[in-house]
Amino acid sequence: MNCARFFLFSLQKNKKRGGELFISKTLERKSDALVNENIKAPEVLVVNEKGESLGVKPIDIARRMAEEANLDLVCVAPNAKIPVCRFLDYSKFRYEQQRKARESRKNQKIVSIKELWVSPVISANDFETKLKNGRRFLLEGNKLKITLRFVRRMRMLSNETDYMQILNNFIERTQDIAYVESHPSLDGRNMSILLSPKKDK
Repeated sequence: MNCARFFLFSLQKNKKRGGELFISKTLERKSDALVNENIKAPEVLVVNEKGESLGVKPIDIARRMAEEANLDLVCVAPNAKIPVCRFLDYSKFRYEQQRKARESRKNQKIVSIKELWVSPVISANDFETKLKNGRRFLLEGNKLKITLRFVRRMRMLSNETDYMQILNNFIERTQDIAYVESHPSLDGRNMSILLSPKKDK
């Protein structure tokens, strides 16, 4: 439906309220785009609905040609030396663009950070359980933060080398699927590292 017919249709569908005419939101959205009368370039390269180039035309002639085809004149390349305009059903065109945007967002991989809290006196069995869970998180594509929580800061400082070995064990046992993104760092009574999954896994 071209812009003129769409406008008349909108006038018929909307009622006056207090002497003012409320135009449909669809038309408002259309009026913001480079469509039909909104195209200000003096001449444009015209492409018909089949994708065939019709050459460079004055904008008035291009609009008339689109109207005769019962389609909208849509500027698809406004930054070209001579703007490129195509005959399209703008409503369908806009819907298709929105659908593609939704599909693109859907296909984006969301990476989250999973965290494992570990005691400085963790037993061998507990370590293996934590390691198993950590590897699963990494294989699922998540980042993994491993945090040692200390009860007493003074005790932590006096045994820092021993506690570092716990984190190093995690690094060594996951190096086939992950790399160290953030090396061991102190935050109050906690010490943590951040592992990220390797992209080829």
